[in-house]
Amino acid sequence: MKSSASYEQLGREVIQLEAEALQTLAKRVDGQFAEACRLILACTGRVIVIGMGKSGHIGGKIAATLASTGTPSFFVHPGEASHGDVGMIMTPDIVLAISNSGETEEILTILPIIKRMGVKLIALTGGLQSSLARQADAVLNSGVEKEACPHNLAPTASTTAALAIGDALAVTLLKSRGFTREDFARAHPAGSLGRRLLLYVNDIMHTGTAIPQVAEGASLREALLEMTGKGLGMTGVVDHQGRLVGIFTDGDLRRVLNRSVDVYSAKITEVMTQNPKTTRADRLAAETVQLMRSLKINGLFVVDENNRVLGALNMHDLFRAGVI
Repeated sequence: MKSSASYEQLGREVIQLEAEALQTLAKRVDGQFAEACRLILACTGRVIVIGMGKSGHIGGKIAATLASTGTPSFFVHPGEASHGDVGMIMTPDIVLAISNSGETEEILTILPIIKRMGVKLIALTGGLQSSLARQADAVLNSGVEKEACPHNLAPTASTTAALAIGDALAVTLLKSRGFTREDFARAHPAGSLGRRLLLYVNDIMHTGTAIPQVAEGASLREALLEMTGKGLGMTGVVDHQGRLVGIFTDGDLRRVLNRSVDVYSAKITEVMTQNPKTTRADRLAAETVQLMRSLKINGLFVVDENNRVLGALNMHDLFRAGVI
């Protein structure tokens, strides 16, 4: 039985071998890579990724990465393609075929159909003189000196190389298209990034009768009842035109009690915080979180350009919305 040190050494050797393969790969990014990018950017259809076995698994990931970064794409199994799924490929599309040898039978079988349709073909292969490479409009060299497998059989370094080329394509295309963080978020609406970049204050804030607010002439007692009833830990104080002139929070209440202020006789204007910080309805919720954290406050009122109250929200609302 090998020692722990032996296992660790073997693991390091595999990673080092694959890292060296990637270093070599970076030096091969040439005019063929640029041509592949030009073909995809000119494509009015989708990028159809095909590959068998381990190459197919890599192809599925490449297609998913392309699709989520602004290049419409999906994976088609070449074995199924020759039994009807080739109908998923249309003339405006472009095919990215992955085969380490370039002689994968299932891929070669459907190439005549693809070429007859006039579909452009990009080969991702280590076989630069292979049947696949000879028919391709652009060839991306994913060849490696040897696999990490000691028998040089199991696809390891070669699949890592193919995956890296796929990532290089996706990111190059992303930058060429001017694909933004907001675009990425729209493709990932359920993810944390999507929530941070797609949710606005307007989507989260309490509105209408749910807004805790009292008039300038209200008593502190009335303000406390409003705070308790609305459950946001604060109330706004507004003038007769609905403009925010002050705020009273749970923290203010503690300070008032420490001063032994008469809750029943005091007016809210005597104890409120004047000119409170506010936010806008069209502001990103994530930006509002940063504002609240920097000010060390738990709630904000939402106002328009004339300082009229439109809504209110607190940290709990932002937490429930998944922004925090």
